[in-house]
Amino acid sequence: MPLDEIEAGMQGTGITVFEGTKREEFTADILGVLTNVMGPRRNLIVARLSGGPLAETGVIQGMSGSPVYIDDRLIGAVSYSLGSFSKDAIAGITPIGEMVATDETRLDLANTEPLFIHSAQTNADVRALARQTFSRLAPFAGQSTDVRTNGLAAGEGGRLATLLRPIATPVVMNGFVPEMQDFWAETFTNSGFSTTFGGFTGIAQIQADGLEPLAPGDPIGAALIRGDINMAGTGTVTLVDDGRVYAFGHPFYNVGPARFPMTRATVTTILPSLAISSRIASIGPTIGTIDQDRSTGIYGSVGTDPEMVPINIRLTSGDRSLTETFSFEVIDDKLFTPLLAYTGALNTFLSWSREVGTATYEVESITRFQGQPSVRTRNLFTGQGAGISAALSTAIPVSAVLSNAFEEVSVQGIDIDVVSSESAKTSTIARTWLTESTFESGGTVELNVELQTPDRGTQIKSIEIDIPHHLSGSAQLAIMDSQTVMQRDLQNGVGVPSAGSLDQLLQALNEATQNDHLYIELQTSAPAAVLRGNELELLPPSVLSVLNTDTESGNIVNLNQSTLGKWILPTGAVISGNRLLSFTVEAR
Repeated sequence: MPLDEIEAGMQGTGITVFEGTKREEFTADILGVLTNVMGPRRNLIVARLSGGPLAETGVIQGMSGSPVYIDDRLIGAVSYSLGSFSKDAIAGITPIGEMVATDETRLDLANTEPLFIHSAQTNADVRALARQTFSRLAPFAGQSTDVRTNGLAAGEGGRLATLLRPIATPVVMNGFVPEMQDFWAETFTNSGFSTTFGGFTGIAQIQADGLEPLAPGDPIGAALIRGDINMAGTGTVTLVDDGRVYAFGHPFYNVGPARFPMTRATVTTILPSLAISSRIASIGPTIGTIDQDRSTGIYGSVGTDPEMVPINIRLTSGDRSLTETFSFEVIDDKLFTPLLAYTGALNTFLSWSREVGTATYEVESITRFQGQPSVRTRNLFTGQGAGISAALSTAIPVSAVLSNAFEEVSVQGIDIDVVSSESAKTSTIARTWLTESTFESGGTVELNVELQTPDRGTQIKSIEIDIPHHLSGSAQLAIMDSQTVMQRDLQNGVGVPSAGSLDQLLQALNEATQNDHLYIELQTSAPAAVLRGNELELLPPSVLSVLNTDTESGNIVNLNQSTLGKWILPTGAVISGNRLLSFTVEAR
């Protein structure tokens, strides 16, 4: 039914599922129409709902997309509710004409920016970044004078325009520990989502229930994670037209082109609340792909499953002969993939640590990309927050590459191998010395590093340092922990944030520092520079002058030290401390 035929006083019939898979009817008394309420030519039909449990529950989270008919003609999808603590079940209905028209003009480019999770260092940092990203744009017209009413008093229409909000999408979480449920609950605050308990119904159970083909009023899911852990937003089907499915009546997240698995769902029960009631649902098997997430709803097709990003985690206890493997898939999306990879890994680590009480994680990961070299990382984390740091390390390559400004890249999969230990492994540099007393060009010296553990135990690590043939005069050996190297590189414009190409970015990720390694550099007082992320050593003054005056050469960072050699010394414990040894090299 076209919007211009809808008038106040009409009575419609809606269809939704309040329990199980049984579609039930409710009544929708039309109060009027708000035009331009969502912006130019974006409208809402306002109705009072009644029937079933609605008198006690009000508008229910999860019934987004429930179709409403007048004289057997579809007018649209229940999609908006009147704030919280409302005494009446007053809802906004997205006109079906706008839903279909939006789907016909499908987007090829995403509406969202990538999530820069690789800039985070703590769980609080990730949550803050995610909350900022998930803060939705205001869905209503910026000025109340832009809103016009049909069948509603002007004042009443303006009031409703400020109170109506998209019905929050219940996100079912299955297999998540309480800490991660709390993480997502806080992340989703004021973002149009609400976390809820739910289950996962297998294919056999769905078939046993004898479900008919997907129909208007059926519950439906948009999966984010599936496998050993599951996460999916749930709503209701509005229309099925030749295999094309229209649902929700409002955005899931408005990402534009999407690749969400479309799943069956069943309703376990309704959870009444004075604030806003919610459906408790179980997620069923995938039946197709949701390929558009737009302001007027989500749209997809029954049939082919979307490509997902597989994540495989193997956890081994170094103190016990105990190994577990976990596998799950996350959607392929610039915004969601890094965050889902991080929370999926952290959820696995937390469930493991609660079982065996781990204190240290040695993490190796391989992140595979379509048509690009893989990123292989390895690191050691210990002490308080070690699990968070370990999980972040597995998501950093995904976040950095998906958010790169050079070219589009798809993630093929992530393999994570974790060895845990119940004891903390830390050491500090107690002292350093060189075995030789004289130093010659082209010679070799032995560097010794004494490390001290928290219980005052000590160990000595040694490494041979080759002196270049061309070096003579003053020199120094810088012995640094990984944090010092990262901070120095950041200041000098070297590493992931300063990569000037995708190749440089992948190389920087593959060469990331490791917490249990000491980094040793042989330095001399000679001009150097960093140009477009590349270190240029021993620069003649004339060359340095040209680089500094050439505006087309790009950003340049001048250095007063040139590095003539680099060495890495593994220690087996997270190291802290720095030392500088100065000496004089005699020419041969």
